Amino acid sequence: MARSVGLAHVVRQPDETFTGVWGGYLLRSAFQPIFAFTSGKLSPVAFEGLLRPSRNNVPVSPGAFFGMIPPIDRMHVETLSRTLHLLNAGRFLNPAAMVFVNFDPSVFFDRELTEAALRDMRLILHEGGVEPERVVCEVTEQRSASETILFNFVEALRSHGFTIAVDDFGAEDSDIHRIERLRPDIVKFDAHWISWLMNSGPGFALLAEMVETFKQRGIRAVFEGIEHSWQLELAEKCGVSMVQGFAIAHPEVVPNIFPWPPPDATLVPDRPEYPGTPIADARPVDSRPLRTFGRRASPPG
Repeated sequence: MARSVGLAHVVRQPDETFTGVWGGYLLRSAFQPIFAFTSGKLSPVAFEGLLRPSRNNVPVSPGAFFGMIPPIDRMHVETLSRTLHLLNAGRFLNPAAMVFVNFDPSVFFDRELTEAALRDMRLILHEGGVEPERVVCEVTEQRSASETILFNFVEALRSHGFTIAVDDFGAEDSDIHRIERLRPDIVKFDAHWISWLMNSGPGFALLAEMVETFKQRGIRAVFEGIEHSWQLELAEKCGVSMVQGFAIAHPEVVPNIFPWPPPDATLVPDRPEYPGTPIADARPVDSRPLRTFGRRASPPG
């Protein structure tokens, strides 16, 4: 893959943001903070890059945008998306923060193509002034044509010095044994699964057990989709490493509120300084029966 695939569709705007163009769509980067619990405080330690498409100044959902991309162009558009996020991260984000970017492992079925794409990404990082150690590559364990392709792709990411995160754990046919074989640095729990489990005493106990199991293997856990203060409280009680969601901070399109936090600021401020809902008393849990963990069954209707 030529290096120009990502940069050829990138425009640097007067406000110093990087935007993309594809098929009449304007593509912009948004970043949502990811927080760690540090001595009873919330600290912003990372940001996830999220695409915000529009056409004729009308916002289009990312799902609808990617849904209209022909399969032959999918890798190119995903490359463009990551290029935008990494260039904007280098310009607007605190240099101490990690940057999460998404990969669809199903499109990386060819080893030479994978290596070309990752070399291209290293060049983009150099141009953006982002160290490879800051980059967290999110992959979804289920989205691959085969486990061999998935494992080879993860090893290629690791060989380039990137941090590995498995996304949407608990969704569809997630398998803890596959996680153990992948050996990721981070596991992001599926938002719907978390919400369901937090509504019962056994569910909360299972989440805490899974977080501890991963911790013993040197894997940090992230709870995403935290939308209520009681969920945030329970997440802290679970011992999870990081949290992400509207209860703490919404995604912001660059350059809104950025750089945030400012480069000279501490990364461990008090909770009240953050936008969103402050931590409150946890929602009471009950003892409704819960299905055994493993390959996910559908929650009771």
